[in-house]
Formats: sequence, structure tokens, C-alpha cells
Amino acid sequence: MNFLEKALGFNPETMKLRTEIVAGVTTFLTMSYILAVNPAILMSTGMDQGALFTATALASAIATLLLAFMAKLPFSQAPSMGLNAFFAYTLCQAMGYSWQNSLAILLIEGIVFILITFFNVREMIFNAIPNNLRYAISAGIGMFIAFIGLKNAEIIVSKEGTFVGLGAFTAPCLLGIFATLLSGVLMARNIKGALFWSIIAATLIGIPMGVTNFPDHWLPVAAPQDISPIFCQFDFTGLLSLKTILVVFSLLIINIFDTIGTLMGLAEKTGIVREDGSIPHVSEAMMSDAIGTTCGAMLGSSTISTYIESASGIAEGGRSGLTSFVVGAMFILALFLSPIFLLIPSAATSGALIMVGVLMLDSVKKINLQDITEAFPAFITMITMVLCYSIADGICLGILAFVIMKLCTRRWQDLNITLCVLSILFILNFILG
Repeated sequence: MNFLEKALGFNPETMKLRTEIVAGVTTFLTMSYILAVNPAILMSTGMDQGALFTATALASAIATLLLAFMAKLPFSQAPSMGLNAFFAYTLCQAMGYSWQNSLAILLIEGIVFILITFFNVREMIFNAIPNNLRYAISAGIGMFIAFIGLKNAEIIVSKEGTFVGLGAFTAPCLLGIFATLLSGVLMARNIKGALFWSIIAATLIGIPMGVTNFPDHWLPVAAPQDISPIFCQFDFTGLLSLKTILVVFSLLIINIFDTIGTLMGLAEKTGIVREDGSIPHVSEAMMSDAIGTTCGAMLGSSTISTYIESASGIAEGGRSGLTSFVVGAMFILALFLSPIFLLIPSAATSGALIMVGVLMLDSVKKINLQDITEAFPAFITMITMVLCYSIADGICLGILAFVIMKLCTRRWQDLNITLCVLSILFILNFILG
């Protein structure tokens, strides 16, 4: 037990081994949908699905184990549900980067994140962005993720006259509706691992519907999928540009806000926040996130972030790094169950995507809607993320709207030099783009 206390912060006098293990398993079940959802999103870029599964599991295991030993907190990390969408739908589809280019961008972002974490630059960037825009970014990403879920299930489809509309009741659409309703009901009834169980149920129901398809000679257990098709497949060609600098900055902003916001929320639930509002080992947690992102890029996965689903394990009583160690071990075990996870159709994961969007919408209530100079930029941030199908455009337009509103109302005290410089860079980017 002395080793567990030194390595993982497990105190045998105030904690129970069984409780920490159960908490770890609960957290894994709650967030394990990422093993199905992340490959489903990233494979749209042309990346190999089997290799993506291995990369997702390994990146999640590495980042979570790093957090367990470095920060000794009961939190878990995996590819961000907002930033994997940014990778696939903004970088690769909207902006025209290849997935090899995008992995190189993530590697750069990971290295920069390590440096700014080490030199504490993240506080300066964090403090430069107004609170209301931070909340809007989180909520906007949630809406964007939910929109992707609706699209993947063919519940929402493209239409010539109205751009988007309600899809026909096809088999994927009906399965997506079922998965969404089931996810909501299970979460409302406080069922542990609600998103996980809804994905499993929808996958099983998808078999007679013809949506879930078994390959020939299928077996539930297999050796880990070959990761070589996406391992270290970096392409730095053409990345030396203002556009790439803005993309890296956008990734950093989203990652910083997502991680800090999640850490603050989880710390409150764990009861470890100090009287001055600081969080023990938060720098180590941020560093494990940064290292995990760099390792994830090398493996072929998208940016790593701390998961709010860790709250499920905390609710079960998890209080130390032993909880996150169990989660990391479960991700390693999942490597040998890839045939099961790869069966899951995108329609079955739509419910999880939509419900994650619902959870992220929580930050809207923190936005100051009484002050139009605050509410308008927040609204622009959220709505343009969805309508422009781009997280980066939403952030750029939101910051620009904020700066313009404050300048035109002579509220210069609400601005800072960082925001003004960013606005100039964003305008140049739109002109040059």
C-alpha cells in the first residue's frame, strides 16, 4: 500500500481499494464510447479504421496513466470529442488539409502546449479571453458535436432549398432516433455508463435492421489492429503559413479552455479545491494532457483532453490516481476486443454525440445575457460554429464581434492587447483566405 500511496496518491486510511477499482471501471464504461466514436469520426478523412481504434485506445491509456502517476487525481483523458470533429470536419474537409498534414499540426500543437504549460504561458492566454466567450466556445462545440451526431444518423440531411432538413425514416435514421432517446432516458435515470449501454443496445438492434454488419469469419477477440498505416505519418508540406498558425492557436485555445474548465468542475466534485480556489497538481494534469496530445499525434489520434465523464467514477467514490490507473488499464485491455468495437455503426453512436452536446450546453447558463456586448459575441461564437461547420470560424468571429462591440460602445477597459492582436490576425486570415 505504501507504493500505491507514493505512486498514485492512494491513502489506505481514508480510501478503499475496492472503491477505487469500481470507480475506475465505472469511469471507463462511461467514456468507452470514445473507442467507437473517435474512429467513426476520423475515418471520414480516409484514415484506417482498425488503426484508429488502436491509436485511440493507446493514446487514452498513455494520457490517463500519465495523469495517474503525475497528478495522482481520479481523472481520465482521451481524444477530445470537440477536437476530433475539428480534425475531421474543419482541418481535413473544410480547410483542405490532408490527414497527414493535420497530424503534423497536432504534433506542433502538442509540443507548443508542453512548452506553454512548462513556462506557465497558458494562464496569460486563458486570462486574455473573456469569460463569456469561454462559455460560448464550450457550448458551441457541444452544439457542433450534436449536429454531427444528427447528420451521422441521417436524422438531419442536406437539402437544396433549405440547406438542411429532416431526413427520411431510413434504417440508420430510426436507429439513431432510438439511440438518442435511449441515451437520454438512461442518463435521466442515472444509469452508470448510460452512453456505453445505449451504444451497445443500438448496435444489437442494428443487426436485424441491417445497419450493423458482421464481416466474414468474425471473432470477438483478436490481436490489436495494426497501427502502421497512421503511425507517425506526418506531412509538414505547406504548413508554414498564417493559416496554420491560426489553426494551431485555435487548437490551443480550445484545448486550454476545455481542460481547465473540466479540471475545475471535477475538482469541485472531488472536494480538493483549496480555499484560494487553486487545484492541487493542476500543472501536472495539464502537462499529462500536453504530453498525451503529442503522443496521440504520433500514434495517429486527435488531441487529448480531460473527460467530464470522470465525474461518474468520482461519484462512485474515486479519489486518487488509482482510479485513473484502472481506467488506463481498461483501455489497454480493450485493444484485444477491437472486433466488437469496430462493429458499432455510426448511427449507434449518434445518441452519445447528441447527449455529449447536451452536457456541454451547461455552460450557456453562465453567459451574461443581460449585456448585449457580451451576449452578442457569445451568440455569434455558438451559431457560426454550427452554420459554418467550423469550430475555428466560430472562435474567430466571436472574438471579432467582441472586440468590435466593445470598441463601438467605448468600453475599451474590457479589451486587452492580446484580443486586439488576435482580431487583426483573424481579419488578415479572412482576407488572405
